[in-house]
Amino acid sequence: MRRRIGILTGGGDCPGLNAAIRAVVKHATTTHGFEVVGICDAFKGLYECETMPLPIQAVRGLLDRGGTILGSSNRANPFAYPVMGADGVETVSDVSERCVENYRDLGLEGLIVIGGDGTQGIAHRMMAMGVEVVGIPKTIDNDLEATEYTIGYQTAVNIAVDAIDRLHSTAESHDRIIICEVMGRYAGWIAMNAGLSSGAEAILIPEIDYDVDKVITTLRRRHKTQSSFSIIVVAEGAKPRGGDFATKKEADATQQARLGGAGDHLARLIQEQTPFDVRTTVLGHVQRGGTPSAFDRLLATRFGVAAVDLLAAGKYGRVAAYQRGQVVDVAMEQAVSKLKRVQPDGPLVTTARALGVELGF
Repeated sequence: MRRRIGILTGGGDCPGLNAAIRAVVKHATTTHGFEVVGICDAFKGLYECETMPLPIQAVRGLLDRGGTILGSSNRANPFAYPVMGADGVETVSDVSERCVENYRDLGLEGLIVIGGDGTQGIAHRMMAMGVEVVGIPKTIDNDLEATEYTIGYQTAVNIAVDAIDRLHSTAESHDRIIICEVMGRYAGWIAMNAGLSSGAEAILIPEIDYDVDKVITTLRRRHKTQSSFSIIVVAEGAKPRGGDFATKKEADATQQARLGGAGDHLARLIQEQTPFDVRTTVLGHVQRGGTPSAFDRLLATRFGVAAVDLLAAGKYGRVAAYQRGQVVDVAMEQAVSKLKRVQPDGPLVTTARALGVELGF
């Protein structure tokens, strides 16, 4: 019987996941002789034993395909799993031991987990229970400390830049202020890089609570002396000084609060104090979908190959990471220890200030 390993994708989808799955299957099968089992819908599939075989034929044509053929879930935490009671009330339960049992019953010698900080944190806890795990970092927020880049981030920035470039022409045609809200709950990497790359007049990020009066002062000065239109890029997690996150849905036992409305909130603040015509565009899940960039395809492929080699060498509890042009591996504990965030005194902020970009502080 061939040796078997499993693979799953957790958390929000992003461009490049299928490229990573493809690399894992091809390298594991042809180089190491592993049989690869796909775990469907993140840890939900491990709990409910929903799997799919992944021979090489199953991953043909995946390199440029968005999403994940394995499915994913934001509500599949084995340590706080949603369970519907007979009374119709949803509660949470710890089903981690069942997941470990199913892992053993499937005859797996290792599990490759593709995900962000939440998914990798779950994997780290599962490792303590005896599951041999290796991680691949993905998140469009690019907020994992252990790696310079995560799968999906570069594509998300490219999508945001393309959208903001298009917003420039309509803002100029109608003498408007257009606010573009991009993803970024706790980290403003997409907002900063997309905003700088597209010439935004103001960039507001979660790491810096913004002073709306400073933003308005900058807009007034620009519209009086330079131009009749402006572009503002706002991360979904940005908030005014003394304020709180804008949310669409409150947190429950299995999920964080769903953010949304940061752009509309800023628009209202500006309209209350100025005569400007302000419009908001929310990119939302457009940033997650579609064809991955060449960078993300290559990064995902390199991560997939590295993850298989780690499993084959018995180097469990490690996460593939990109550092200074090289793919290395770091301890999973280090990878999830803290979020990588934009530093208010770091090079991106310094560059933005040198160009006169308003950051709200």
